[in-house]
Amino acid sequence: MAAKIKKGDKVIVLTGRDKGKTGEVLRVAPEENRAVVQGVNLVKRHQRATQTNEGGIFNKEAPIHLSNIALVDPKENKATRVGFVVKDGEKKRVAKRSGDVIDG
Repeated sequence: MAAKIKKGDKVIVLTGRDKGKTGEVLRVAPEENRAVVQGVNLVKRHQRATQTNEGGIFNKEAPIHLSNIALVDPKENKATRVGFVVKDGEKKRVAKRSGDVIDG
């Protein structure tokens, strides 16, 4: 099945403590139905000092479930669902809100 959300897409968070935040998808794990979004779902991680790296407490993006994020419509800058249309023999992603093709 074709992916509705891919790496590099701009998405908006629909639920949770980061509701309303937008960011770019850094990584998608389709087998787990999760994605890592830049600047969203930040958690603190304690890092032990090594010879090369300094120790301390760092903020890191944790994966978020795909059902809690939605693609941002390129035309209206609001959340949209994703549909698929076959054009010129290729399957393209389409924003349901505006009808714009997402993939060039």
